[in-house]
Amino acid sequence: MKKLILGAMMMFSAGTANAADITLPQHSTEGGMPLMEAMAARRSGREFDTKMLSDQHLADLLWATWGISSPDGRRVVPTARNTQDIDLYVLLPSGSYRYDAANNVLKQLGDKDLRSHLASQPFAMDAPVHLLFVTKDKKYGEMHAGSMYQNASLYCASAGLHCVVRGLYDRAELKQALGLEGDYEVVMTEAAGYPKGK
Repeated sequence: MKKLILGAMMMFSAGTANAADITLPQHSTEGGMPLMEAMAARRSGREFDTKMLSDQHLADLLWATWGISSPDGRRVVPTARNTQDIDLYVLLPSGSYRYDAANNVLKQLGDKDLRSHLASQPFAMDAPVHLLFVTKDKKYGEMHAGSMYQNASLYCASAGLHCVVRGLYDRAELKQALGLEGDYEVVMTEAAGYPKGK
């Protein structure tokens, strides 16, 4: 009987180990502005409503930034030799996450709100979503991050969201807070959210 109870407890534990992961809705490829209008509307915005993005806005933003766009696993942005040697991390008030595009899930890395590590500018704590571009690729990593954050910025313009690309943070401090190992580091960040007062 004890073995049966222990086995049931282990199964329950295994089933809930990733309960804090966020399963995202299917992204949409319809609606929004035509591309040329989104390019004309793209601006940096630094006044954010603290309200969390809707699940659909979050799913669409992440897909536009680093989603999979073809059956053979290619992404919405190109990478040198299709290495895809970059990860998209996400900071939310509920914790830190890594975007798993193949499974359309935000995998929780920790439940601490790490946005304060980006708060050298006060508005950063208002933005509910921070995209972190993480790579160890010294040659192409920042180029890949640039392609990703331009996609994110165009999506935000199209969806009526504010966003701003940010490089003002302590790389070593953020690396330690995220538990990044080896040569991996955050090479750029982007804050996103609804415009303040809307």
